[in-house]
Amino acid sequence: MKMMSRSRVGVAAIMTLALCSFAFGQAKSAKAALTGHYEGTAKNRADEVISVNFELAEKDGAVTGMIRSSHGDFTITGGSHKGDDVTLQFDAGGPVGTIALKMEEDKLSGNWSVGDDGGPVEVKRAAAQEAPKTKS
Repeated sequence: MKMMSRSRVGVAAIMTLALCSFAFGQAKSAKAALTGHYEGTAKNRADEVISVNFELAEKDGAVTGMIRSSHGDFTITGGSHKGDDVTLQFDAGGPVGTIALKMEEDKLSGNWSVGDDGGPVEVKRAAAQEAPKTKS
C-alpha cells in the first residue's frame, strides 16, 4: 500500500513539474509574440481614417521597427512591452509621437498622439509583406 502511494506522489510531482514548465514557456513565448507585421487603421481628431501597418521587432522587452501609414512612414525610436502593455515612440518630423496599446491575442488597440492631434488605433497581426520581385 505504501509503495502504491509513493508512486502516485511521484507521478503527481512529475505532472506538476511538466505543467509548470509548460506554463512558464507559454508566458515567455507570449511576450516574444509581439514581433511581426500588423495592419489596421487609426483615426485622427478630424475623424479621418488612416491606414497603418506596424513592423515590430522585440528583444528583451524593447521594441523597434517602422510605422507605415497613408500619412507617411515613421521610425519607431523607442518602445517597450510589459505584460499586455505596449508603448511606442516614433519620429514624427517634429514633436515625438506616442502610441499606447493593449495586446490581446493577435490584436493591438489603443491611442496615438502627436502634438495636438491623435485618436484611436487598432491593428491585427497579418502575414509579413514580401519584397517585390524584380526581373533579372
